[in-house]
Amino acid sequence: MGTATTAAANKKRRKQPEQLRLKKSIRKTKTKEKKKKSSNNKIKNNEKKNENAVTARESNVVQWATASQQLSFFIDQYQSANRVQLSSLELDSLKETCVVELCQGPAKNITGNLDECAKIAFGSSWKEVLCGKHLQEGQVDAGNPTLLVISSSALRSLELLRELRSLTKECPAAKLFSKHMKIEEQVSILKNRVNIASGTPSRIKKLIDMEALGLSRLAVIVLDMHKDVKGYSLLTLPQVREEFWDLYRSYFHQSLLKGDLRLCLYGPIPTNSEVKKRKPNDA
Repeated sequence: MGTATTAAANKKRRKQPEQLRLKKSIRKTKTKEKKKKSSNNKIKNNEKKNENAVTARESNVVQWATASQQLSFFIDQYQSANRVQLSSLELDSLKETCVVELCQGPAKNITGNLDECAKIAFGSSWKEVLCGKHLQEGQVDAGNPTLLVISSSALRSLELLRELRSLTKECPAAKLFSKHMKIEEQVSILKNRVNIASGTPSRIKKLIDMEALGLSRLAVIVLDMHKDVKGYSLLTLPQVREEFWDLYRSYFHQSLLKGDLRLCLYGPIPTNSEVKKRKPNDA
């Protein structure tokens, strides 16, 4: 019975029209092409992922603003926020040397970590100045950082301190913000050698007012220009912005004019086309 059925089936197959066999052949060809296309798409997707990965790595390389661009932006922000016009004498004192230059030589393209910027700022003496752990009477007094990082929030301060971790192994950095930190605890920390401190304007000013935080060694101030999730930064978040300029006017402006202090605007700053310059008496 089985043999007869098979023979009948073979006979029937041989009688299939040529057109039907052609259709089946076309379907098989299309299936093969579809599989091949799918395979090619997978290859392209993998290539795209690799390209994206390379782009992501490249995006960590920062094209820094020049000293001139940083200084111009900072002066404009100062005059606008304080509704003043700097005198010609003050403007002459604010030279490009007042700003840390991150765009020359090997610093032109560097990853965005703050520890690299700090090394550039202090040059060949960075290890001695930023990593030393012993007090030196008359030279390195307690509670006097040489690098001060100012940001808009406690969370951002901690993020920046993580970027400085390679420099703070021997001499821990001081955390100068109010969230989860009692001021008495910070005063105690500042009784030791401190090379690097990071915090928010209000707490920094309060500790200076109390004479717990000293400025005798202060050489570089880093202003964090990165924006938070809402698009605010140190110089645009309303209350923090006012606290920063109060701190700056009280303790840093004159030192900057004398050339005893340098600024570093860390992160992207708006270009001239992105900033509408306001007159000093504008709101």
